[in-house]
Amino acid sequence: MPKSAKRRKEKAADFAKAKLKLGKGKQLPSNAIDTSFKARSIALPSQSIAIEKDDNAPTTRRKLSLDDLLVNLKHHNPGARKDSIFGFRELFHAHWELIDSSLPILFNATVRIIGDEDASVRKALLAFYSWLIPRIPKEDLIPHASLILLFTSSAQTHIFPEIRIDAVRFLNIFLGYFPEIIISGWDTSINSHGNRVLEGYLGVLSAGTITGDAEGPPVATSTASVMLTSASKLVVLQSLSRFLEAATGFQSTSSDNAWFLSTAFSTPEAYIAFNRLLQPSSALQSSLHKAWSFEMDPRADVFPVASSLSTHAGNLSCHLQELADNVSLCRNLCEVSASTSSGSPFVVRLAKTLHPTLVSVFLDCAPAVFSPSLSPPETETDLVSAVVSITHTLYGMIIKGSSPASSAIEELQTILGYMAPFFPFYPNGRKDVKTERVFQDLNLTYCDLTSCLVLASRTTASTPRHYTSRGRKGRKVGSDSSQTDHVQEYVLQILRGQVSSSQLVRSLTPEAYNSLLPTIWSLLNFSGHDREYLERSEEVLEAVLEHAVKTGPKSALKKSTFDFVACLALLETDVCYQGTFRFRPTKTDQMFEEWLTQLPQVLWELGSTNPSASEAIVLFLLRLLQRRSRFMDENTLASLQTRFAPYFYVMHPTRGAIRGPFTKLPKNSLALPPGLQRRVLDVVILLCVHGSSGNALRDAVDSALVDMEEYEYWAHLKRNFAVRT
Repeated sequence: MPKSAKRRKEKAADFAKAKLKLGKGKQLPSNAIDTSFKARSIALPSQSIAIEKDDNAPTTRRKLSLDDLLVNLKHHNPGARKDSIFGFRELFHAHWELIDSSLPILFNATVRIIGDEDASVRKALLAFYSWLIPRIPKEDLIPHASLILLFTSSAQTHIFPEIRIDAVRFLNIFLGYFPEIIISGWDTSINSHGNRVLEGYLGVLSAGTITGDAEGPPVATSTASVMLTSASKLVVLQSLSRFLEAATGFQSTSSDNAWFLSTAFSTPEAYIAFNRLLQPSSALQSSLHKAWSFEMDPRADVFPVASSLSTHAGNLSCHLQELADNVSLCRNLCEVSASTSSGSPFVVRLAKTLHPTLVSVFLDCAPAVFSPSLSPPETETDLVSAVVSITHTLYGMIIKGSSPASSAIEELQTILGYMAPFFPFYPNGRKDVKTERVFQDLNLTYCDLTSCLVLASRTTASTPRHYTSRGRKGRKVGSDSSQTDHVQEYVLQILRGQVSSSQLVRSLTPEAYNSLLPTIWSLLNFSGHDREYLERSEEVLEAVLEHAVKTGPKSALKKSTFDFVACLALLETDVCYQGTFRFRPTKTDQMFEEWLTQLPQVLWELGSTNPSASEAIVLFLLRLLQRRSRFMDENTLASLQTRFAPYFYVMHPTRGAIRGPFTKLPKNSLALPPGLQRRVLDVVILLCVHGSSGNALRDAVDSALVDMEEYEYWAHLKRNFAVRT
């Protein structure tokens, strides 16, 4: 049945177009909403006269208070946000008393723009943090460190690469003031600050992640690789180097410069005992170690140790602070041993992850840095320095462990293979102090890494050799001695001062000499009886002794050279020593005797100016005499007796009798080495007993001790040893 006309009209009305009439506007639909409003006034509460303003509140030159600046920090205009940051610095510079009360709200507001999309805002915040954070005490920064790192690590994973790079710049600031918070949990898989920051570094470098198997390939962090400029790579690698140094910073903060000798002893306890032989009293090194106030007798924390050898060892009293230092040293060594005994799997994975990036950056920059015709560019030079520093931190920690991973050894060998053609590293063109220092550090680090590789090759020397598919013996790690030969030549040149006009003439500093000691030890402590290795060891030892003899008493290197040579001399007297190095009856014996007989003159020239160095020398002589070292033969004893006499008493042709520097040594106190004068007297009595011509020395001591407090102790020594002789 057809539809009715009414329904047809209703259906057509839905699609009918309204006809507009001339002069009439468009009709509104029936469901239109009226949004118009009418008001007789506009309310501005912030400008109301009914609100009382605090005219005494500190403001900037633009009349903006702290609350106004905090509001502007959320402004949509980047210029307003940047001006707000500038206003913070202006306000706190003029009214620093506001910082204590406003620090929480300040950090809570400013950390949110660490990842701001405007570069000028991030640059202004970097400058503000660089100015503000050094002025705030560390204990006030620590409560806000978690919040700061939360937004910083978030900015490290931002979609824009420039924001990631600026986040690394913020980390550079924070690493200088609360690094322990940043590195916390860096070597664990938990969601800690250190782990997030490290993953952020790897993400910026597109290096992969450190999760998974140590032997497997690195896992990519993202599918989109970001090509960084040289300047951006430099920012990231330098910051990563600082992060790793802070995370593995035991050796950089430890005062033990002979750590490389620890593997030459049967047990860690034996090395600790040996290491304490020549260390002066802890109270001598820094009086700041005693932070408590005296509530009883100042000498109440001294515990005398009863021993039958007390007459030989002098004052054997033990201070409470010395006991604390010993416990701390044992704890540190145990922690390092525990962290390295298992090969540091986490560090091995991290090194494997970073290895392609390190090799790539070095190969990109090395031709320009080590060009024979062009001056080294600053950016590329710093990039090479950062790569070498990261390599030294990671692989040095791995290989110095008790069981280094074979993959890490191969990776280090690969890196050193790329560096070897350029060694020794010398700049061309214009030379300045900064460039010389950078290239010297590169040379020293290369030497240290080579010594680590030699140490690893000796550790794995007892393992079975692998055979190739053709039945030939595979190449053993470290079997190629060309790198070692070049390192030896460089070490000999440095110690003997034999440098050409085109090379660096920068003199050795104590820090550089101490960093060279592991390399020297690896050249001395060879394994086997090969004649070539014997000659190499003898040549290096002669250079070390020659350098030690030529170093003057007032030189900054004197303490470092003395400590190293003294340790070498005492090694073979220790029953727990298991190394292969020995002094052999060759020319080196004569050079060592020359160095040894100079020590009384060094004591004379030091006088009372450096009690720490004087005590170390006296302790060394005392240990040699107590252990009846073969170096203390009749000729050496006679020479020491003759040269020691002026240290106590001398008869001048015109001035008459003059007491020597011994009488000017500081008296015993808690801020000075206990019993230094008595230790000198212990050395003298043993010289007189073991030598055949000690009358002159004994008479000089008798004359010097007249009317002195130590005369009674000297008489006691003479009575006891007179009975034994």
